[in-house]
Amino acid sequence: MRLFWRYLLLLFVLAISIGPFLWQLSTSLKGAGEDVYLPDFVPDDPTLANYAGVADVVPVWTFALNSLLVAVVNVVCNCLGAAMAGYALARLKFRGRRLAGLVFAAAILVPFETILISLFLVMRSLGLTNTLTGVVLPGAIAALNVLLLRNAFLALPGEVEEAAIIDGANAWQRFVRIALPSVRGTLVVVALFSFMFSWDDFLWPLIVLSDPDKYTLTIGLAYLQGTFFQNQRLVAAGTIIAVAPLILLFLLLQKHFFRGVGEGALKG
Repeated sequence: MRLFWRYLLLLFVLAISIGPFLWQLSTSLKGAGEDVYLPDFVPDDPTLANYAGVADVVPVWTFALNSLLVAVVNVVCNCLGAAMAGYALARLKFRGRRLAGLVFAAAILVPFETILISLFLVMRSLGLTNTLTGVVLPGAIAALNVLLLRNAFLALPGEVEEAAIIDGANAWQRFVRIALPSVRGTLVVVALFSFMFSWDDFLWPLIVLSDPDKYTLTIGLAYLQGTFFQNQRLVAAGTIIAVAPLILLFLLLQKHFFRGVGEGALKG
């Protein structure tokens, strides 16, 4: 009975988690004569016309390209910058290292909304408003990613680095040839988190961008819903277009993701 209730609870959680997505997917495939408010997960006459309709109404592929560009740059900046910062906090000895670690930990606790106005004023003073660079810059190196990589580098045996030092390797060589290959799983986690954050971000691009040609996908979908809110099929199709890359990316990297979570687990 205990096993029965455990699986029943798992099925309930699964239904809550995946049910709305399946309903949205079903709605995006329904034809004009089907009821979009009826939770039938298999359409009677499935069609892909709604996806073509989204592209005809708004430049969804331009929005997707902008989001992809922002996400890829964000991933590269986070993987490189957070890796270097995490390695310095974990393996290099310098004055103020503990304080720097506390600053990164405290940065996680600061809500983004509290620094939103300050960030916008900084972007405006740098002339980066209404640019994709202004969208990328605030999240280029996330504090959480730095701490994840710091803890992953702490798991590296000290004897390995000591042997490299004896062989004459400097800090940069130890970082590139020894440290980075040992935390590949955590780098995948950082890449996934960075991509998901950039791809799904709505508030900051909405504030910093004013040119529709530079809108990211999340802003474009909000525009679609606000203009064509009566046609739920188009809204559902646009939502699936936005979610599909994230699902595909996770399916491709899930093996490395779960291994990386163990590498970057918090340690005392």
